[in-house]
Amino acid sequence: MASLGRRIGDLFRSLQLTLVLSIVVPLLMFSGIAIYIGLGAVEKALNERLREDLELVARAVSGPLSNALVEKDELVLGESLKSIFQIGRISGASVFDEEGNRVASLGVADSDVTNSVSAERVIASGELGGAFRRVDGESVFSQFTPLVGEDGRIQGLLQVTRQRSDFHDLVASSRWWAVGIWSVLAVTIILVVVLGHYRTVGRHVNGLMENMDKLAPGRWLLATPAAGPRELRQIHRGIRDMGRRMGDAEAEIEDRIARERALAEQLEYQEKVAMIGRVAGGVAHELGAPLNVIQGRARILARAGLPDDQQRHLKDIEHQVQRMTTIIQQLLDCFRHVPDSRRPLDLSDVLRDVMARASEDERCSHCRLETDGFDQPMPTRAEPLRAGLACLNVIRNGCQSARSRLRVTAHQSSDCWEIRVEDDGPGIAPEDRDRIFEPFYSTRPAGEGTGLGLAVVSSVMKEHGGRVGVEESSLGGCRMSLYFPRETGL
Repeated sequence: MASLGRRIGDLFRSLQLTLVLSIVVPLLMFSGIAIYIGLGAVEKALNERLREDLELVARAVSGPLSNALVEKDELVLGESLKSIFQIGRISGASVFDEEGNRVASLGVADSDVTNSVSAERVIASGELGGAFRRVDGESVFSQFTPLVGEDGRIQGLLQVTRQRSDFHDLVASSRWWAVGIWSVLAVTIILVVVLGHYRTVGRHVNGLMENMDKLAPGRWLLATPAAGPRELRQIHRGIRDMGRRMGDAEAEIEDRIARERALAEQLEYQEKVAMIGRVAGGVAHELGAPLNVIQGRARILARAGLPDDQQRHLKDIEHQVQRMTTIIQQLLDCFRHVPDSRRPLDLSDVLRDVMARASEDERCSHCRLETDGFDQPMPTRAEPLRAGLACLNVIRNGCQSARSRLRVTAHQSSDCWEIRVEDDGPGIAPEDRDRIFEPFYSTRPAGEGTGLGLAVVSSVMKEHGGRVGVEESSLGGCRMSLYFPRETGL
């Protein structure tokens, strides 16, 4: 996800450069070319205007100059040339004979046009012509006009010049104005594109990228709402939907892993229980018959009228046989697995029966038994005998630890029924709370407990999909809670 965010970020971070290169630069190039073409058209128009002006001036005086040239009247030639300066903005004027030799001139003019291509072309064709050229070190536009006599023969040439500086100043000024306008336009367009991109797109993309960088397992939802242009909002919605799907997929994977782990643990537990159950069943079968024989012989001897000291030994034998029988029975209870026998039932009925049995148990005779919450329906799915055995073992264990009080209460806890058994005894140390459910582990002195009672409780609760917890009690001792799953359809 982070790499996807970086790729999208790189794409949008280069968007400004892309806009400048793909839109702004071509626009500026096209505008520059347009300005260049426009200035060329202006320059061409000015050249044509300059040529037309000089042509009009030359036509106005070509008649008198032709006559004066034929008559070789220098006075008329001079006056005619002077009149040219009065007609328009002229830099110079000169008259050449048909051989190309200068006859008269005023201002900037060629002294000899014998080698001038423009002059030869005009003499040969009889048409007007002109071009930019350098005369006396100055750049001028030179206009040649043929001087035709009355007989139609070309008598000579009239050259009218105009300095190019005026034209150059105008064109140069136009170019500077064009460059200035184009530069201002370029800077304005670039600023508009960059700032406009940031305001309308860039800042929203940056915010989206910051939120995308925060996406991680367990945090797949974007923190901010969609903003910016429609396309960015669509991207935001797409990423948000993808994040939601990622979150759902992650939750599904975690749930599946948890279920598989629970199934694996349950399978491992069932395999262990089955193996130990087979061993325990074999041991119980092998020990049961000899113990019954020993107990039977002890009872026969007890009826034989032995002395008191012999009777005491027989009672010890019978007590130990009974203790071994109890251990074998608890061992079988601990590793007996009967999940298929569970059925819907009311847990309150089981608890009332268990409390009746506990009140008759000599281990609870020194305690005041307190109950609460048994009057409510407590639907669950359980095997009655196994569920009652777990509750009875916890109550007996509490009675053995209690000084004078034992309180048994029922509560609804989320999706479970909680059966609390609290005593006012010394309690259980925190470091021992996880080990008390291990088989054959006991906190009591040797000979006072088998260490299998709470192991039976743990086994039964696992069979029923519940659990058992140990905490401190408000009575000062231990609080042991059994959590049975609620049955909603009962």
